[in-house]
Amino acid sequence: MNILHLIGRNKELFTNDIKHHEVELKRIVSSSRFLVLGGAGTIGKATTKEIFKRNPKKLHVVDISENNMVELVRDIRSSLGYIDGDFQTFALDIGSVEYDAFWQADGNYDYVLNLSALKHVRSEKDPYTLMRMINVNVFNTDKTLKQAIDKGVKKYFCVSTDKAANPVNMMGASKRIMEMFLMRRSIDIKISTARFANVAFSDGSLLHGFNQRIEKKQPIVAPKDIKRYFVIPKESGELCLMSCIFGENRDIFFPKLSENLHLITFAEIAEKYLLELGYESHLCENEDEARTLVNRLPYEGKWPCLFVNSDTTGEKDFEEFYMDNEVLDMQRFDNLGVIKNELNTEDKKLQLFESSIKEMMTSKKWNKEQIVKLFNQMIPNFGHKETGKYLDGKM
Repeated sequence: MNILHLIGRNKELFTNDIKHHEVELKRIVSSSRFLVLGGAGTIGKATTKEIFKRNPKKLHVVDISENNMVELVRDIRSSLGYIDGDFQTFALDIGSVEYDAFWQADGNYDYVLNLSALKHVRSEKDPYTLMRMINVNVFNTDKTLKQAIDKGVKKYFCVSTDKAANPVNMMGASKRIMEMFLMRRSIDIKISTARFANVAFSDGSLLHGFNQRIEKKQPIVAPKDIKRYFVIPKESGELCLMSCIFGENRDIFFPKLSENLHLITFAEIAEKYLLELGYESHLCENEDEARTLVNRLPYEGKWPCLFVNSDTTGEKDFEEFYMDNEVLDMQRFDNLGVIKNELNTEDKKLQLFESSIKEMMTSKKWNKEQIVKLFNQMIPNFGHKETGKYLDGKM
């Protein structure tokens, strides 16, 4: 299936930037040692493959998902083959003692790329999953940052999100706070990051869910009023690698908005997706109708669809990659913009965050309101959008 066509494009975004810097990319990658954390997710796999195909001296990949790690190796062996360097995978939880032992036994890397994250807005529906999101997105990042500093790692890259710019949900806010922790450590290690659009058909995404619904013969459901920017998995890997290798200290890379990167609704993609499979979309009025018609319509070349307005917590009305007060470099690359950050550690805020979360976790008792209040203290313009409705309450 042509993913570019589905998201309304006919060419990849970063072709020129990769082409112009390919010689330098190959030179640096082939002489360097890499550790990729969260390397078996969609962005992690894409980034791992971008590194692998440039023949690194060492490439170690860590991910909590054993099954996804197996598929990553099968994918690489089947598409790219082998490299001269040391390529190994480890099914480990970054927050675990086992990971700490792994790091202590080796830890000899030039570049550490952290692509692990809890990325779903729906992760804020209960206070316990929300706390895990904070641990993964913020504290695991800071932990692995400190470990990288102790071992003299040259560069630390960590993926952020467009939702960190003027966040309205807890996921985006957690990544904005993560950026603040990165800033503090940038005194001791060179760091860079990237904010970018939705990755089309990434694991667990709504578009990936389209595949599951067809396979299981279930209706397609999508919001009709929300527009998003999309990149394909390969582009997400290229963006991460470019930021990791060429980003100066505290740089945040993002895709430039142009005619090549435009907004599109999930409903529009759903209709194109079904046409690619040979089905016409049939609009339904409610969930019951859609569930009933799925037993009959596919035999008529149609597929039941429920396209609705979004009313769930944390959905941002529009997407943006940077804030008004951020300084931009739009000249260095053709289709990559760069946010330039001066050193601003905000130590008091970070100490408040650490002590407050530690107190909650020690007591083993907290609620969402406490965490939202803390996030508001960390991010003055945090406009948390709470509707009382969550995606788990929908088909």
